[in-house]
Amino acid sequence: MNTPVSLLERLRLPAAQAAWERFVRLYTPLLYYWARRVGAPPDEADELVQEVFVLLVPKLPDFTYDRSKSFRSWLRKVTLNKWREVQRRQPVPTQAPKAELENLASPDSAAELWEAEYRDRLVNRALDLMRTDFQPITWKAFWEHRVAGRSAPEVAADLGVSVNSVYLATSRVLRRLREELDGLLN
Repeated sequence: MNTPVSLLERLRLPAAQAAWERFVRLYTPLLYYWARRVGAPPDEADELVQEVFVLLVPKLPDFTYDRSKSFRSWLRKVTLNKWREVQRRQPVPTQAPKAELENLASPDSAAELWEAEYRDRLVNRALDLMRTDFQPITWKAFWEHRVAGRSAPEVAADLGVSVNSVYLATSRVLRRLREELDGLLN
């Protein structure tokens, strides 16, 4: 059996259409959230997200992840720079306060909050997308045990499987999640 490669690595492959579709589904909500956070109205936020993806298409296949740096910070900086570029092209002043834009670009006391929000949104979105990759019983065992916080024996009894099956299902989903998000989380 081949070891699955991370999403960032799959984007480098010649036939990366499925990886790009997954990346877009995974990151669109987060990029839109960031766009709205800097003050972009909904229609401009949609356009900004599209422009960021247009910028990423040629960049990510050559992108080399440096584990000592944050992919989230890099992506947020790309998004912020694209927002600034869009604002420079418009004669109308931005609705976003300049201080909020500056806070977004520089490390501050809210950095931990940004990181937690990023992780939560990305992990939840990845789980949503991965759900169909697993048999329903495997997903249900994982979800009930790990997310709902129920004990393995309780979940096993409800699903009519062994306790070991619950632990294996949880392990499979978590391993796949780590593989999928390798390089995307610090």
